[in-house]
Amino acid sequence: MSITSEQSRAARGLLDWSQTRLGTRSNLSESTIREFEKGRRIPSPNNLAAIRSALELAGVEFINETGVKLRT
Repeated sequence: MSITSEQSRAARGLLDWSQTRLGTRSNLSESTIREFEKGRRIPSPNNLAAIRSALELAGVEFINETGVKLRT
């Protein structure tokens, strides 16, 4: 399953993470995260999976096609 730029921003907000921190946790550059979240480019499927995995490992749960919440 993929992840949208809106979900990425929302998940970072829930975790109080910067784009730099998400980049570090997903082994991607800050510019990759920034460009994705601004809608300027869509990362490769592997990079999207890395972003999602980093957020899930931190406790974010992806709901429906557009939502996120913290795992309880």
